[in-house]
Amino acid sequence: MTEVLLVATDRPQFGVLASTVRKFEALGARVYLAGSFHLEAEGIPEELAKVGLAGLHQLPRSLKHRSQALRRRMGKSPRGLRLWMQIGRDSWLRSRARRADVLVALDPSAVYTVWRLAEYNRTAPAKFGLAPALKAVEELKEQGSAAARRSSVLPPLHAITRDVRRSVDNLPAQLVRAATPRPVMRSGVGARLWRSAVTAPGMPIRVRAATSRYVAEGMQWAGRTSGAALTLADAAAKIPDLKLRSDLYYEGAMQEIRKGLSPRNLSKAVAAHLAYADAEYAKGRTDEAAEAINRALFLDFHRVLHIDQLSSPLAKDAEGFVTPMYRSKAYQALSRPRGRKVPAAPLPTDRPLRLLVATSANDNFLHLIKEHFADHPGVELRYLDLAANKHLKRISWAAPRMLKDRLAEGTSDYQEEVERLMRPYLDWADTVFLEWAAGPAGMLTTIDPGDTRIVVRLHSYEAFTRWPHMTDFSRVDDLVFVAPHVKDLTTSLVPMLRGEQAPRFHVLDNAMDLSGFNRPKPAEARFNLGLVGISQVAKDPKWAVDVLERVRKHDERYRLILVGGDMDPKTSQATREYRREFDRLIAPLEESGAVVKLGPTDDVPSKLVEIGTILSSSVREGCHVGLMEGAASGAVPVVRDWPFYAGKPNSARTLYPEGWVVTSPAEAAERILKVTATEEAWRAAGKLATEHALTVWDWPVVQKHFEKLFLEDR
Repeated sequence: MTEVLLVATDRPQFGVLASTVRKFEALGARVYLAGSFHLEAEGIPEELAKVGLAGLHQLPRSLKHRSQALRRRMGKSPRGLRLWMQIGRDSWLRSRARRADVLVALDPSAVYTVWRLAEYNRTAPAKFGLAPALKAVEELKEQGSAAARRSSVLPPLHAITRDVRRSVDNLPAQLVRAATPRPVMRSGVGARLWRSAVTAPGMPIRVRAATSRYVAEGMQWAGRTSGAALTLADAAAKIPDLKLRSDLYYEGAMQEIRKGLSPRNLSKAVAAHLAYADAEYAKGRTDEAAEAINRALFLDFHRVLHIDQLSSPLAKDAEGFVTPMYRSKAYQALSRPRGRKVPAAPLPTDRPLRLLVATSANDNFLHLIKEHFADHPGVELRYLDLAANKHLKRISWAAPRMLKDRLAEGTSDYQEEVERLMRPYLDWADTVFLEWAAGPAGMLTTIDPGDTRIVVRLHSYEAFTRWPHMTDFSRVDDLVFVAPHVKDLTTSLVPMLRGEQAPRFHVLDNAMDLSGFNRPKPAEARFNLGLVGISQVAKDPKWAVDVLERVRKHDERYRLILVGGDMDPKTSQATREYRREFDRLIAPLEESGAVVKLGPTDDVPSKLVEIGTILSSSVREGCHVGLMEGAASGAVPVVRDWPFYAGKPNSARTLYPEGWVVTSPAEAAERILKVTATEEAWRAAGKLATEHALTVWDWPVVQKHFEKLFLEDR
């Protein structure tokens, strides 16, 4: 016969209790109740008699005959701990708990007591609520033997003494907070008890939400980030209110994101926000719908998921990842192509082309373009840095305002502000070349461009952000990509780019002056591997260290030279963790001289003189400028088959010559050892790399493509 011990501090709902006891009996279980509420109060004995309990016990209701010191300590303790101090020495309770097969807390204040009792009976599942208790009895009946009855393992007793009185005091919902001290949440049983609490049937919506938030807070205190996120998600799934449900899902997802983790309930969180957006949009409440979509986009394209990790959901199925977003009625309305009223005007024949080159702060890849067209007789050039003007900067990255304007069909004050600030530039220019398909692209396509031609360049980073999904590409005439695989990814992500109003596509290499990199290398450079740029997780410099260790097993003269600034740990927790692991990995190698960190530099050509093999260790790239510069310097290129794109129609293998790309650190080491086996072989391979770089990627070659883009293509 299975024995179930119920512990209650408050008077339970006797009707529900009686019904559940009958279910326990049908499963062959006897039920005992220990209560600290007054069992002899008026009417209670009669109600309890109807329940059909196998045993009933009144727990101590005071600290009579206990010391003054204990009473003072109890007065300062959380309610859950106070109850244990009051009843923990009760012999009936301890004896029955040791024999019980299932221990059950009927209310929040009893959770701590049940957890403590479970320490004395480790084979008994500890549950919060009647429904989880019934399920535990069913499982025990299926298991049969007592040896199999072990659903959880509790921490040792000494863990109970730590942090018990650190619960938050004097705050709303003190009862719930007091019942969730760190020791409880650190144990699997305590965490499961509270997770089951937030899904208990019959709980009012607001109480369920508040309880889940306090439980999640307690789990965070105890270091259970994923448990906190799951608790909020479990509660959200039980809440019909669409706004509250989406809020809880969002809070749960952000718990994990802040710790550098990809949320396990990301798809549910996004779906909840889209459902809320659709409901609000159907009611005509476009501002609320836009806010919900903004949150959905923020979660779906958070950098922790796609940029600060070694992989991304987009690597597996980019189109499938965004499909739920584009099924939303509100999002369909928001992303509907608005088009332009008139086509872009033809090239002027009586004056130079007026070309406006625009960016927001980042002009790293514009210098040669600006210099060339500033001196071009057929072009009148102006340059606009949107970040240099506080008003333009504000509207360029105002995601919520952009979305609200789209859903409100352009009736918001945002479109008026964009029109007022940008129209003078559009009226002057024949062609606008906008660098980066990010916030400014979304801003600019909010308004009709008139007859001004709009050209936008998308590198690689933007494809992993929300901005292409907030850009009206029907108002863009030409979209420039830096590599074919980037074009493939972006077009699979954005349905508008596959529609009739999609812009013309171009693939143009970055503007690079590579001639200055071709300098003589000393003989000892043959043994120096180089990696230019280690400031992002996607560069994965640990892969390069793996290659180094493999070649050093053959010859300890090989070194790894790292050029560029370190990853910024403030970027995200995910970046911080990778940086910490990488620093720990290379510390002994730096000490021995096998790894040399040169740090950031404004003179990359001089650093490349000492590098004989240039590596690309990245998990993804657009076009790896550091590698191309290394190849131009005469260093032998060794390119990892970027995992994000490996095996796809376009990848590192289609971007670089045959033989440069390797599938593994072992293959990379094999190529390095073979090519650098002799100085002659190494210099010959380096010469071929230089020839390819200068004939394909150097500015005199690439500038012709840009001239064609601006002065011929229409």
